[in-house]
Amino acid sequence: MAAEPDILDELRQLRARVPQLTGSLAASVDGLVLAHDTPGVDPESVAALTAAALGVAVRMADATGQGDLRELLVRGVHGYVATYAAGSTAVLTLLAQDRVNVGRLHLEGRRAGARIGELVDAEAAARPPGRSSVKLARPAPRTGAVRTRTTRAPRTAPTPAENRENTRENTREN
Repeated sequence: MAAEPDILDELRQLRARVPQLTGSLAASVDGLVLAHDTPGVDPESVAALTAAALGVAVRMADATGQGDLRELLVRGVHGYVATYAAGSTAVLTLLAQDRVNVGRLHLEGRRAGARIGELVDAEAAARPPGRSSVKLARPAPRTGAVRTRTTRAPRTAPTPAENRENTRENTREN
């Protein structure tokens, strides 16, 4: 990836602006590492776990009517893992100590995510159509019946009137 040195430079500058950062990683939304500055942490594992967590977070935001996912924050005993959108096809994941100023983490993470997104999206736009900088394995052809998914309407809580009606029906049955 031609933008990798620029992305890595942005990651290093980010760690200089937020001293409590212990690592930073830019990855595709599919979990492929674009650039990383993660001493002592396996970047491929973090990128893959980020992709999995994003999948769940996107569904959670959608199911609860919160709109498109913008960021994800996980707090552990020893610190934070924060993930921010970086353009249309990438994410920025930051690892931080527990004593980090979370407001500052969000401010700098969002800014860096926007800059990295510009770099990744510019490179994607410069590529000829149909060409990808990453070669993905093609899935094996399916055999047998094809399963389709149907969308479901989100569950809604019963209204107070429906609750009263259900209570009346239950008392009549007893």
